[in-house]
Amino acid sequence: MPRSSKARSPFRCFNSSPEVIRAAVMLYVRYPLSLRNVEDLLAERGIDICHETVRFWWNRFGPMFAKEIKQRRRSYMRGFRQWKWHLDEMYVKVNGEQRYLWRAVDHEGEILESYVTKDRDKVAALRFMKKALKTYGSPEAIVTDGLRAYVSAMNVLGNLPKQEVGRHHNNRAENSHLPFRRRERAMLRFRKMSSLQKFASVHANVHNHFNSERHLIDRPTYKTRRSAAQAEWANLMA
Repeated sequence: MPRSSKARSPFRCFNSSPEVIRAAVMLYVRYPLSLRNVEDLLAERGIDICHETVRFWWNRFGPMFAKEIKQRRRSYMRGFRQWKWHLDEMYVKVNGEQRYLWRAVDHEGEILESYVTKDRDKVAALRFMKKALKTYGSPEAIVTDGLRAYVSAMNVLGNLPKQEVGRHHNNRAENSHLPFRRRERAMLRFRKMSSLQKFASVHANVHNHFNSERHLIDRPTYKTRRSAAQAEWANLMA
């Protein structure tokens, strides 16, 4: 008899239910909570797990959830060409040393790509932009700050005419850093670049998933979007 082609559940070797695992990962990644905070919140709801279990779950399932969210959104977003990207880099301390987190954000605040590098130069900017363009295609315009590395990289890629530089034009990217900064403080910084890259990618996709832009819509619309996001999260990796 031929074997079934149905994918095996990633939760099959765990005693806890998928609902509990999804809830723990969502609480830890989405909100500025420590591992022990998540443990205490779940304990109040009758779920007795160790904070190290939360750490293991988010390391194991966080990238899986983020990948599925990104795949669903990428197929939808590649159909748009009348959109604008905002590129920016932020300083992040990794084991006491300064590193750079490059981010691409679209005109609606969706975090498209996160990329960690040691340097803030042309090579780093070129790698970051190639990765974003390969994933999402070419936008109509790209807004950056005055960093010369962007000019050099875009000149190599041939999309320099699309660049827009101006004071306050890149506030969209600057504001997108705030949720990550709050989360970074709760985690007491990072110790490895690989850990920063992993968490930044997972956090960006989870943030996109639950970002309903509540300040732009009325209460009934926000509640509808919130319920839809929660229902879609409950079906991840099902």
